[in-house]
Amino acid sequence: MPRKMNLRIILPVLLALLLALAGWILWSNRALELNTYTVESLDLPNSFDGFRIAHVSDLHNAEFGDNNGKLLAVLRKAQPDIIAITGDLIDSRRTNISVALKFAEEAVKIAPCYYVPGNHEARIVEYDVLRSGLEKLGVVVLQNENTTMEISGETITVAGVLDPSFETDYLLGDSETVMKNYLQSTVTEDAYTLLLSHRPELLQAYADYGIELVLSGHAHGGQFRLPLAGGLIAPNQGFFPEYDAGLFTQGNTNMIVSRGIGNSAFPFRFNNRPEVILVILKAV
Repeated sequence: MPRKMNLRIILPVLLALLLALAGWILWSNRALELNTYTVESLDLPNSFDGFRIAHVSDLHNAEFGDNNGKLLAVLRKAQPDIIAITGDLIDSRRTNISVALKFAEEAVKIAPCYYVPGNHEARIVEYDVLRSGLEKLGVVVLQNENTTMEISGETITVAGVLDPSFETDYLLGDSETVMKNYLQSTVTEDAYTLLLSHRPELLQAYADYGIELVLSGHAHGGQFRLPLAGGLIAPNQGFFPEYDAGLFTQGNTNMIVSRGIGNSAFPFRFNNRPEVILVILKAV
């Protein structure tokens, strides 16, 4: 009798805990958060002190509210000077160009938008449609290109590179060589450079070129974040990835890795809320 009584108590408690866990996972996968990083540099022109960059990565065709209204509200709250979108705006498994363009159409009303494609864009036959649609909306698409921004006569460079998976060499596993070839033709050394690049695992290549600030994504925060251990797994990094989320520094190069917003192969995250990042530049 006591054993039956214990089961009658334990089973409902376990069920309640499982339901609570499922509810928390569902909530946390839809609970966007805005995280802020301040990045200091001796090389930043004084006119750009306090410059605000909203960083969006790995949307994967996700929608937060009607026409991404909740995501756009977070971007408005950030009050950015520009919005940087670092790849995987769409998902190659369930591509919806219309959803991506509707988001971009509203985002450009908040601030000028700069975009580089990720590995999912490299997989789809409709990429040219996406690219031309973004450009028609006024999004600056950077494919191994750079442009300048000017404030009070002072300038910084905004550069963007393709994902290495756009190249056949990448299929041979030589993504670092591909990236270095991209950077050689893209990055100039005579100005403070903000680089948009989907891949965080190539930090060494970015540092070798002396790039001051890199914004990246791709790792999805490790998808499942474990207490003390961080992210569990990330593409191109495997288990317990080094560059899963947050700020990393190597030499004169700072790299901020977004945990991203949407999901892809794994349909949910654990202990890993989707995020928009706000980067505030500081001249020192």
